[in-house]
Amino acid sequence: MTQSTGGGSRVASTVEYILPLKWTQEGPITELADYLAMLPDWVEITVVDGSPANCFERHMRALPPRLRVLRPDAFETGNGKVVGVLTGVRAARHERLVLADDDVRYSAEQLREVVNRLDGADLVRPQNYFRELPWHARWDTARSLINRAFGSDYPGTLAVRRSILETTCGYSSEALFENLELIRTVHAAGGREARADDVFVARIPPTARHFLGQRIRQAYDSFAQPGRLAAELAILPLVGYAAGRPRRLVAGIGALVVLTEVGRRRQGGRQVFPPTSALWAPLWALERGVCIWLAVLSRLRGGVPYAGGRMKLAAHSEAWLTRRHAQAHSRRRQGAEAQ
Repeated sequence: MTQSTGGGSRVASTVEYILPLKWTQEGPITELADYLAMLPDWVEITVVDGSPANCFERHMRALPPRLRVLRPDAFETGNGKVVGVLTGVRAARHERLVLADDDVRYSAEQLREVVNRLDGADLVRPQNYFRELPWHARWDTARSLINRAFGSDYPGTLAVRRSILETTCGYSSEALFENLELIRTVHAAGGREARADDVFVARIPPTARHFLGQRIRQAYDSFAQPGRLAAELAILPLVGYAAGRPRRLVAGIGALVVLTEVGRRRQGGRQVFPPTSALWAPLWALERGVCIWLAVLSRLRGGVPYAGGRMKLAAHSEAWLTRRHAQAHSRRRQGAEAQ
């Protein structure tokens, strides 16, 4: 079900695999440990575990000895995943880094392909797909395919060069949409992105309970993309307008299904996305049309709930990041000239 193209079998150098982990309850640590143990020996693995002490000790006993396990740096605050990633980046021993959520499952071939594509890029964005397909995974797959129809999806894993993150001093842990924040930060620093839409990396679906709990938070990410935000805010008004005009409603649903199918067919997507995937798009769109207005209410209340508090920032704009990093570069240059 997975695919790798081009690139051959070579790997230019050892790679650092950075996995931020934070489980507050007992999780499938044995399965995760088995997966990490099977990664090839040219991959060195750093797990940054921010779990409570009792979970952390259980993880330490289960994880294979070849791993390096760190605690997150205490001085970082905000998005816990970003804090874990930045801790791993600062401790990284290699230039080529693979950042991956705890539910991502690479094969050796896919890892090799993603890493080799860093030859011509500073960041590589592969495509995730769900390894199993309970109803909520099919529902969320529609979102990924709509993203593919307009460009690329936002996966739970990226490959990046350590040097580009050293240039930017990492990326903001105050952003909720952390992968977009990282991608935009690399762009703002003049880095090159390779969109690996044809490299399909498996992902374990969440529980249905976790999926349902993420609906408003995921919709909140659209505040980082004004065009998308406007389109999603228009969904319910358009549905209301078309409700009394069946032909227009059917035409709109048909157009959305066709658009989603375009995303499924791009770059070999039919290998991993089932033929019925596009049929879930109208349900996802209706859900997003409701949740985006609930996200607006969260925004008015100071941000989306997160870890006992609220996070207001979805992600910085690329223009803001470009100005910030240009100013930082200018200050560093002036400091070097003054020495």
